[in-house]
Amino acid sequence: MKIIENPQEMQSFIKEQKRAGKTVGFVPTMGYLHQGHLSLVERAKRENDLVVVSIFVNPTQFGQGEDFDIYPRDFERDKNLLAKLNIDVLFYPSVEDIYPSNYKTYVEVYDITDKLCGASRPGHFKGVTTIVTKLFNMVLPDRAYFGLKDAQQVLVIKQMVKDLNFPIEIVPCPIVREEDGLAMSSRNVNLKPHEREAALVLSKSLFAAQKLILDGERDGDKIKKFIAENISKEPLANIDYVKVVSAENLEEVKEIEGEILIALAVKIGKVRLIDNIMVEV
Repeated sequence: MKIIENPQEMQSFIKEQKRAGKTVGFVPTMGYLHQGHLSLVERAKRENDLVVVSIFVNPTQFGQGEDFDIYPRDFERDKNLLAKLNIDVLFYPSVEDIYPSNYKTYVEVYDITDKLCGASRPGHFKGVTTIVTKLFNMVLPDRAYFGLKDAQQVLVIKQMVKDLNFPIEIVPCPIVREEDGLAMSSRNVNLKPHEREAALVLSKSLFAAQKLILDGERDGDKIKKFIAENISKEPLANIDYVKVVSAENLEEVKEIEGEILIALAVKIGKVRLIDNIMVEV
């Protein structure tokens, strides 16, 4: 496994590999890897000649008072996990290399970034689309792999790639859950044991709502109310949002039909968690 820190070196290496006819799969991460990340890496390995994984905790997608400073980081741990998977390149740039002191350029997608997490985290997706654009230009992938735990992020990046004519296939991958249903997240490590138990209310509420829909409920407001009431029974839970939206454009739906996304963000103690489920009727 080759470790590259310099963006120019990353570009030069990939150009050389592409001249040799190799396809490149890319998994961008913020590190503190879990099985959800590793499932993306494993799929990228199956579908490409060469796999690059980046680790970069991106400061521009964190708002004031958010958890940038306490976001879990352990480079040695991540490096060892990736070495076991025998990836080709670990890209590990510094903040100074990504955002030098005279940095002035940002990439922004409109409309779909104003909803869900974008509504409660202003500027978050501007940071996401900017760093992903920069990473795409450094890694030059044929395919890039993203987990659907952040379904809105996947939709935003697909829109950006389409609008800016990136020659890259965005590959959405299923949510990976713990045995008890909790969606895997790097932030889970910040949960105390009793908070970890409390966090199960997210997935349990989503699966219960899915069953209601599959049993015939079609009123989006009733589903939202059902989930919110379920979560509110947990004393440690503080709801940011619960939404029932179109999976295509994130517009709220009153009457459930076609493919819908039920998405939520909830603080358990001080840890903000997101989860979602897709339902098609």
